[in-house]
Amino acid sequence: MTIKQALEKGTILLKSANIETPKQKSRLLLQFVMKRTRQYLIVYDDKEMDEKENKQFFDFIEKMRRGVPLQHITHSQEFMKMDFYVDENVLIPRPDTEILVEEVIKIAKKINAKEILDLCTGSGIIAISLAKYLDNINVTAIDISKKALEIAKGNAKKNEVEEKITWIESDLFENLSMQKYDIIVSNPPYIKKEIIKNLSKEVKKEPIIALDGGIDGLDFYRKIIKEAYLYLKHFGFLCFEIGYDQKEEVINLINQNKIYANTYCKKDLFDNDRVIITRLE
Repeated sequence: MTIKQALEKGTILLKSANIETPKQKSRLLLQFVMKRTRQYLIVYDDKEMDEKENKQFFDFIEKMRRGVPLQHITHSQEFMKMDFYVDENVLIPRPDTEILVEEVIKIAKKINAKEILDLCTGSGIIAISLAKYLDNINVTAIDISKKALEIAKGNAKKNEVEEKITWIESDLFENLSMQKYDIIVSNPPYIKKEIIKNLSKEVKKEPIIALDGGIDGLDFYRKIIKEAYLYLKHFGFLCFEIGYDQKEEVINLINQNKIYANTYCKKDLFDNDRVIITRLE
């Protein structure tokens, strides 16, 4: 079977299983199997694949048809121009989260931040990106999952920022000392419990603990907003990623606490509300 034929068959098989962007995923999977670039697949599309490559490719296609995400097969996802290891123990990084990271970087530079706290760090993408793109910064990253923290530590080493990050296994603030931070940032679980059962097969393969935000999707925002003031410096910033339909609800939670000011929202590349920023008065 040629490269072109394999790509076409892979695309058809993924499409028949209702996998999103089947053509792109078929191509990325074949690049991974053959350890070749996209350009190579285009130029040599009439090249015959060897038997081992052919078998591995279609074995992986079958896994994807059953809902295994591409990133769980390749164990790789790009974020902020860096490569991150991912598996079933952590949420797969999304481009939307780059909007949050970019805004936090901008704030940190403006206020000359020295200490940042990342809650629900997962694979470590936020903490590692901040450590990578900010000078003279100390980042503390927290997650309740020991396995997630192990992955995050590995990603920090891979991206050469391990000395700038402190990792703590904790349920939010529970095991944190009373240190004060210039910025607290979080991309917490925010999917409504009842919606999880309707998510795609691929998303359901990700850890439920990283998705489930409770009955209304706001459990983590409530707790973080209520307690963050204890860990923020005067005029410190609290920064969240939110679900596309949660802007008003999260801002209402912030306003109810009456200790935050200058709250604003930023949209993602698809014009959805995605980031909420507020500041301790």
